[in-house]
Amino acid sequence: MSTDDLKKTNMTGLDPTYLNVDPLEETYREALVEIPEVQQSIEQHHTALLVIDLQYLDAAPGHGVFADVEKSGVPIEAQEYYFKRLDHIVFPNVARLQQAFRDCKLEVIHTRIMSMTQDGRERSPGHKRLGLHAPPGSKESEFIEAVAPKGDEIVINKTASGVFNATNLEYMLRNMEITGLFIVGVYTNECVSTTVRDACDLGFYTTLINDACATVTPELHNATIRTLQDRYARVLQTDEAIKELKTVCRG
Repeated sequence: MSTDDLKKTNMTGLDPTYLNVDPLEETYREALVEIPEVQQSIEQHHTALLVIDLQYLDAAPGHGVFADVEKSGVPIEAQEYYFKRLDHIVFPNVARLQQAFRDCKLEVIHTRIMSMTQDGRERSPGHKRLGLHAPPGSKESEFIEAVAPKGDEIVINKTASGVFNATNLEYMLRNMEITGLFIVGVYTNECVSTTVRDACDLGFYTTLINDACATVTPELHNATIRTLQDRYARVLQTDEAIKELKTVCRG
């Protein structure tokens, strides 16, 4: 690198105020988040709750990814944090959201990682490399009971991080005239993040529920929320989302 190039990359003399703000935040919020279509989608019953991968494979101790504590690759301390967040925050909040959507007669849709075959030969290359496999009928493919589907709620099986690029979910949502999605589940920085970005790019009015998602460290969770907020989704807490649903649905 030449001396001139080094001078170009030297940040000395720049106002640090403008190095730590998002100059496009307001533009994105006004264009994608704070728009009347979000509320209209709920009022017209065109909004659904999308629950991402709350199953034994990746959301239960002693099963699937966490069957072997040492081989999981996740330190014990991180696992303790993750499962405490799931048990005490995420599962209760998802259950509350599910009930609110059901009360409003809005769709509740569930995704899970599950192969079509017992040997998982049709899995995505990424899942094969990671060793992620939940055969049909396995415990790993079962949903966590507290947030499991009810009645004829739609279940989407996938073998990749993004449900939109690995399934026909978009086709089904268009058929049901769904235009808005509230998204919850695991992991915040992986399957949830991919789904949020894809949903926004596909034109869905996307809401991410902060305290109804989890990943293995607070840092990963918070960094993902900061990245997605007011860029790809509006971000709400569960109480805010339920209040909004009740207000709109009762109106």
